[in-house]
Amino acid sequence: MAKGRADGRTLVAANRKARHDYVIEDVFEAGVMLTGTEVKALRAGRASLVDGWAEVEGGEAWLHGVHIPEYAQGTWTNHAPRRKRKLLLHREEIDRLAAKTREKGQTIVPLALYFLDGRAKVEIALARGKKDYDKRQALRERQDNLEAQRAIREKRDR
Repeated sequence: MAKGRADGRTLVAANRKARHDYVIEDVFEAGVMLTGTEVKALRAGRASLVDGWAEVEGGEAWLHGVHIPEYAQGTWTNHAPRRKRKLLLHREEIDRLAAKTREKGQTIVPLALYFLDGRAKVEIALARGKKDYDKRQALRERQDNLEAQRAIREKRDR
């Protein structure tokens, strides 16, 4: 079953590693064109965004590499698990994404896949890849913050 319910959102899958690997610059919410068996598989809470990315081709936005496994009770009408899926965005958003991804180092990554009022949505982000030293620095900062919070808590509890 799908996880979490906040603000009418039922989270199906999240790409937690994306925030570690990329600097998120802008976030968009897009609808996704799905077939019937894909929707049923998502409602069962099964999907993976780990290898996913999006691109703009011919004036349309497409989601690639997202794995939605075949629906268990499906018949010969089942979908291909890693097919490309069309994203539903406004023209201005597509144009802005196309212009930004032409810049070096910019890419579009999916952050979350969820249902909002019964409709499948994907949260995509315009992102720039982090270097290894940036990742290490972010981990170090997070660790330092945790240690500082622990010290404050211990001092307060005494």
